Amino acid sequence: MAKQTKNRKEALNKYNNQDVFTLKDASSLIKDISNASFDESVELAVRLNVDPRKANQMVRGVVSLPHGTGKETKVLALVTPDKEEEAKSAGADYVGLDEYLEKIKGGWTDVDVIVTMPSVMGKLGPLGRVLGPRGLMPNPKTGTVTMDIAKAVKDVKAGKIDFRVDKYGIVHAAIGKVSFEPEQIQGNAKEFISTLVKLKPQVVKGSYIKSINLSSTMSPAVKVDTKKFAQQ
Repeated sequence: MAKQTKNRKEALNKYNNQDVFTLKDASSLIKDISNASFDESVELAVRLNVDPRKANQMVRGVVSLPHGTGKETKVLALVTPDKEEEAKSAGADYVGLDEYLEKIKGGWTDVDVIVTMPSVMGKLGPLGRVLGPRGLMPNPKTGTVTMDIAKAVKDVKAGKIDFRVDKYGIVHAAIGKVSFEPEQIQGNAKEFISTLVKLKPQVVKGSYIKSINLSSTMSPAVKVDTKKFAQQ
C-alpha cells in the first residue's frame, strides 16, 4: 500500500471519505481539505452507465462554465490572413497558419485549444497523429471549427471546455480552482453535470449517472450524492 502523505492524512481526518455529500457541501469541503502550497485545480469525475465502445453510447460535448476555469487557456488560431486580425482582437495567443503547421509537424503543441476554419481542416488531417492523442484536433461539434473565429476564441477564453467519456465510462473535467468560492465551484459542477444529463444516450436503461467524485489536484475524493442528477 502506498504511504500516505501528511497532507492527505490531515485531509482524511476532516471527513469520512465513505460518506456521500450534497454538491453544495462537497464544494465547501473540497476547499477545507485542500492544503497544497499552490492553487490546486478542482476536478470532477462522473462515472456513467454507458459502454463507450458502442457509437450510440459515446458521450461527448461542450459546456461553458459560468465562473470560468480559473486557468489561463492558450489558444492557437489556425486561420487564413483575412481572419488573422479577428483572431488577434478576440484574444488568441497564437495566430497564423503555415508556420504553425510546420511547428506542429516538428512536435510543438504548447497550446490548450486550437480553433480553425472549415477550409483549413484539410491541412490538419496529416497532423492527426500529433494532435489527436493530445485532444487538440479541432472539431465542429465542439465549436472549434467555424467561420466565427472571434466567438470561438472568446468562448474558450471565457471558460468553455469540451469533454468526452473515456474507455472506462468516466468523464473527467477540471472545473475551477481551490481559490474559487464554494458557490462558484458548485455552480460550475452543477452546470457540467446538468450538461451530461442532457446528453444521456437514448439506449441507456436504468440509472445514467453511477457516481460523482469531486477532488482537487492533491486531495482525496469527496463523493457527491447522485440522486438529484441520476435519471431513470
